[in-house]
Amino acid sequence: MKQWKTKAENSQAEQRLRQEAGVSPVFARLLAARGFTGAEEAQAFLQGTGAFSPFSFAGMREAAERILSAVDSFEMIAVYGDYDADGVTATAMLYSYLESCGANVTYYIPDREAEGYGLNRGAIDTLHEREVTLIITVDNGISSIDEVTYAASLGIDVVVTDHHRPRPELPAACAVVDPHREDCPGGSRVLSGVGVAFELILALEGEGCDVQGLLDNYADLVCIGTIGDVVPLVEENRTFVREGLRLLSQTDRLGLRALLEHAGMEDRELTATNVAFTLVPRINATGRMGSPDRAVRLLLSEYPDEAEELAEEICTDNDNRRRMESEIFEGVLALFTREPERLLDRVLVAEGEDWHHGVIGIVASRITERFGKPCFIISRCGEEAKGSGRSVEGFDLFAAVCACADLLTKYGGHPMAAGLSLPSDQLEAFRKAINRYAASLPPVFPVVSIDCAVAPHELTLEVPREVALLEPFGTGNPAPLFGLFGVTLTEVSPIGGGKHLRLAVSGADGTVVRCLRFGVTPDEFPYRAGDKLDLAVAVEEREYMGTPSLSVYVRELRPASLDTGVLLQSRQRYEAARRGEPLSAPAWTELVPTREDFALLYRFLREGGGFCGDVGVLWMRLGGKLSLGKLLLCLDVLAEHRLIRLDSLGDFLRAALLPASGKVDLFSSRLLESLRKSE
Repeated sequence: MKQWKTKAENSQAEQRLRQEAGVSPVFARLLAARGFTGAEEAQAFLQGTGAFSPFSFAGMREAAERILSAVDSFEMIAVYGDYDADGVTATAMLYSYLESCGANVTYYIPDREAEGYGLNRGAIDTLHEREVTLIITVDNGISSIDEVTYAASLGIDVVVTDHHRPRPELPAACAVVDPHREDCPGGSRVLSGVGVAFELILALEGEGCDVQGLLDNYADLVCIGTIGDVVPLVEENRTFVREGLRLLSQTDRLGLRALLEHAGMEDRELTATNVAFTLVPRINATGRMGSPDRAVRLLLSEYPDEAEELAEEICTDNDNRRRMESEIFEGVLALFTREPERLLDRVLVAEGEDWHHGVIGIVASRITERFGKPCFIISRCGEEAKGSGRSVEGFDLFAAVCACADLLTKYGGHPMAAGLSLPSDQLEAFRKAINRYAASLPPVFPVVSIDCAVAPHELTLEVPREVALLEPFGTGNPAPLFGLFGVTLTEVSPIGGGKHLRLAVSGADGTVVRCLRFGVTPDEFPYRAGDKLDLAVAVEEREYMGTPSLSVYVRELRPASLDTGVLLQSRQRYEAARRGEPLSAPAWTELVPTREDFALLYRFLREGGGFCGDVGVLWMRLGGKLSLGKLLLCLDVLAEHRLIRLDSLGDFLRAALLPASGKVDLFSSRLLESLRKSE
C-alpha cells in the first residue's frame, strides 16, 4: 500500500504554456505540475546541455596535477574501480582516456566475494608488486582511510574520486574528489562515480576543453554507469544519458554491440528504461557471479571474437544471477512467513546462510518494493556477515547505518542504499539498533506520485508523443504518471496465459479506456466490474499491425477516493501495538475491536467464502466501518482462535474459514491481553 500524492495544480502556468508553447492541455498541465512556468523555462530543460565545471570540486586541481605529473614521467598508474556498472564504466573510460594520452596505465577491479568493495591491502600489495606508484580510485575510496595510509607506507600515492557520502574524516590521499565533500565550493552535486570520473577527464584536459568532443568519445559509457547508479537525471546527468543514448544506438565499441545483440536490443530504440533493464544488469552480473574484470575487457575489446565470447559469458552469468536472486527472494519470504513478527519492524532485516553477496542488494530492492519499508538482506558466512540495504524516500539509510557503527566492521553508502559488514553474532543486536534508530524518527511511507489528473477522453496518441520530449526518464525525472480518478471498471480479461490482465474502465461521459495490468493474475485481482477506481497510469506509443496505437499501463490502483495515507497511519499504529509499544487512550479506542466489529468481519468472510486480495480492498468491502489497524487486529484474533486460516505477507492476504466447534470467547485472547498490558 502506498500513499497517493498528486502534484499541485498551477492553472496560470498551464494556460501560459498552452499559449506560448502551443502544446496540448495535458502536456501543459504536466509541465506546470513539474514546476515549469513558461515556454522558455521548459525549452531550457528539454534542450539544455548542462553546465560542466570540474574545478568547482574541492581537490580537483590537486588530482589533475598529480595525474598529469604521473603521465609525463611515465609512472605506473592503476585505475582502481568497482564491480558494478557504475564502477566498471568509470574504470573503462578513465583507463581508455589515460591510455590515449600515452600513460603507463593498468586497471584493477576487486573480486566481490574474495575482496569485497573498495580498496584493500591485498590489492594494494599486488599493485605494489607491479610497480604502481599512483592509484586512482573511481566509484570508491572515500571510506578507505586505513588503506590509503597503508598505500602511502609502500610509496604509492592515491587520488580518490568517489561519489559516496564521506565520513567526518577524509582519507589522507594526495587528492580527494567527491561532490559530497562539505568544502565543495558549488555545494553537493549528485553524480554517479562515472560522472565524477568524466569531470576528472575534463579537468585533465584543462580550461576551455572540447566538452562535446569528449562526450562524443565517452558518453555511451557515462550513460550506462549513470543509469546503473540511479542518480537524478537532471543537469549534467541528463546530458550524460541523452548524449549516451544517441551514441549507444550507433556505438563502435565492439563489446557493447555484442552485448546489445545478445540482449535482443540491437534493432530497438534505446531509452534509459530499457538500458536499465538490459545492459545494466548484464554488466552488473559479471561482478556478482564471476570474474569482475570481464566487463571492463568487454568494454575495451578491439577483437570481434573476444567481444562475442565475453558478451555470451556475461549474458549466461545474468541468467544465473536471476535464478539465484529468485531463490534468495523466496528464502526471505519464507523467513518472514516463519517469523511474521519481523514484518512489524520499521526496518526489515533478513539473514541467511551463505547467500550470494552479489545478489543480496537486488533482493533488498525487491523486498523494499514489496513491503514499502527500508530493508537489509544479510548473508552469514561463518563468523562474518555482509549485508546490503535499500531504502524508501525520506529515510536516510546511510545515517541509520552510521548510528549502528559500533556494531559494524565496515560500512558505506548513501541515503537510498548502503552496504555493511559485521560479526555474525551481532546480527540480532544490529536489527534492534537500526530499528531503535528508526523509532526516533517520524514514520515514512512509500508514495505514488501522480503528476496530474486526466479525463479518459484526453488520452490520445498526442499525449505519449509529447511526453517523449521529456526523455530520458529516471530518478529526478521519472516517466509521468497520470491519474484516472473515479472511473468505473467495466471489464477484466486475462492475457499472456493468465499472467497479466487487460482492463477496461469508463469515465463519466462514457469514454472507455483499455489498459494493461502486468504481473497480476485474475485470482490476485480483487476488484470486479462496477467498482469505482482510481488508476495511476503511464502511456506509451506502440505500433500494432503497422499502425501507431496508444498503450496505457496501470502502475497502481485503489478504490476511488480512498485516502491511503489514513490507512497507512492506522497500520503504523497497529504495528507499534504489536511490537509492544505503549498505547495511548485514542490509539486503544482506534485499535481494539468490539463484539460488533468481530461480527461484521466474520459475517463478511462467511458470506464470501473467505477473502483473497489486498487488505485495503477488504477494508473497502466492509464499508470502511473499521480502522485498518482494527481490521488487522480482528484478523489476528480470529486466526489465534482458529476460526480462520490467515496467510498474510504485506498488503496481500488470504483468509479462509475453518470449521468452528462451539462458542469461542474472542476476548480471551493472548494478543488482546498483551495490548491491555501496554495501555
